[in-house]
Amino acid sequence: MYIIGIDIGGSTTKICGFKVGGMTLIKPFYIKASDQVSSIYGALGKFTSDNNINLTEIQKIQITGVGSTFISENLYGIPTETVEETEAIGRGGLYLSGLSEAIVVSMGTGTSIVMAGNNGENTRLGGTGVGGGTLQGLSKMLLNVSGTDNIIALAEHGDLKNIDLKIGDITKKDIIPGMPDYMTASNFGKVSDLATKSDIALGILNMIFETIGMMSMFAARQFELNDIVLTGILSSYPQSVEIFNKLNDMFSVNFQIPEHSRFGTVIGAALCADEMQGK
Repeated sequence: MYIIGIDIGGSTTKICGFKVGGMTLIKPFYIKASDQVSSIYGALGKFTSDNNINLTEIQKIQITGVGSTFISENLYGIPTETVEETEAIGRGGLYLSGLSEAIVVSMGTGTSIVMAGNNGENTRLGGTGVGGGTLQGLSKMLLNVSGTDNIIALAEHGDLKNIDLKIGDITKKDIIPGMPDYMTASNFGKVSDLATKSDIALGILNMIFETIGMMSMFAARQFELNDIVLTGILSSYPQSVEIFNKLNDMFSVNFQIPEHSRFGTVIGAALCADEMQGK
């Protein structure tokens, strides 16, 4: 028997599964669809077909995400339970990282920050409207470029020296201990007349990741933690690794992006089933 998790977002639906009695993840995937309800059935059909799972073998379906509000009855007659997103984010982040306690950050259209595993509880600490929606909006406005793949490809050839004001640009002395000369003093604070679209695209990504990174670190310090697990679609962007590694070096924290990080919430939703917790 299987437990299936489905995360129904605004533009994508993610799905994963676990066999009851085990903790081995069945490879997750996502589909894009304009209609959220249709995407649920499409994702479930493809998932069961790809993994040779019969509907009669599914013991429970766990749903989460903004689109879960459209589901008011069991899917295909299978017991279907709605999971509060904070619980899904926390459990997914801890499962993927192998940690028992951490700050888990879900970077989607916006960003949610969760304290996970605190005495067995997952608590939403807050978040920010800065996220994937910000990337799409600013890229459209400043670059007339839309589509995540196009933005990422454009940013690969960017140079932040043409966009951001660094500590080394404003002082030759270490005025604040621990602040290296390559640390950002002002995002978009030194835009060159020769800045290219690639430079601007990277500048937008860097501003988003640094904003999320700093908010996450403030949350971690509140609980005297160093471990910060990054999940959600933005965590899969290639630029995120380099930018968060720099923050690790500068602030001696442990930002980590585990395998399948973009599927953290849907994995957590499946893990919230009583059957997965031995209840």
